[in-house]
Amino acid sequence: MAEQHSPRSLIVSFYGAYGRAPDESPAPVAALIRLLGVLGVDAPSVRSSVSRLKRRGLLLPGRTAGGAAGYALSEDARRLLDDGDRRIYARTEPKLSEGWVLAVFSVPEAERHKRHLLRSRLARLGFGTAAPGVWIAPARLYEETRNALERLELSPYVDLFRGDHLGYAATAGAVARWWDLPAIAGLHEEFLAAHEPVLRAWRAAPAGTEDAYRDYLLALDSWRRLPYADPVLPAELLPDDWPGRRSAEVFTALHELLRDRGAEYVLPFLSGDAV
Repeated sequence: MAEQHSPRSLIVSFYGAYGRAPDESPAPVAALIRLLGVLGVDAPSVRSSVSRLKRRGLLLPGRTAGGAAGYALSEDARRLLDDGDRRIYARTEPKLSEGWVLAVFSVPEAERHKRHLLRSRLARLGFGTAAPGVWIAPARLYEETRNALERLELSPYVDLFRGDHLGYAATAGAVARWWDLPAIAGLHEEFLAAHEPVLRAWRAAPAGTEDAYRDYLLALDSWRRLPYADPVLPAELLPDDWPGRRSAEVFTALHELLRDRGAEYVLPFLSGDAV
């Protein structure tokens, strides 16, 4: 099955890769339409998706230096993308000795909608379920978790702890209960099926800057979900044939090969020189 890339997700990926200007200048609307068109997104879909992101407070309308209408990232959006960078471009292997962070929560029945929001947010951060109301993740996710819960005003319902797993079950066996490892492995395999051939093709015959931009943004849009679905557990807790290692290597290679080459195509549009 072909990968699905929603217009809104592609726009977020675009801003993550190329839309964070140091001077916080807005990206011209015309450039967004042209650049998303390369990925098969039509102009009405771009405008509709930008409007949704604006309503969510992630994009702010503004004018470029040349007076064109555009959209810049809000402070919250920049913070979210910066948090995401630490996962998306992570290079270090986690260590079991780093321990775990536990989130223990209790939400009154009258506010059960917040209970659902809390569960969904913890799941999106990469937490597994150790017991009802007790969620667990590698300890390195503590700061990001704390920031996310405070941003969503959910921190009054949660206690956070750091610690080690001391038994009674072996930690590798417990991890297989806390997370759905086969489902996570399946996501990595889907990424590899879509993007490993792209990497092989680029290594065999490099193409132009437009192709680099397109292939990189599609890979980034696929990859940036994976470090959230997969908490990236220490190697000794995972099967020997775990596909996450190879998918991370493929994404890293595509990033190093295509990101800057794609920027050569994008930057003239953002500056107004090519619109």
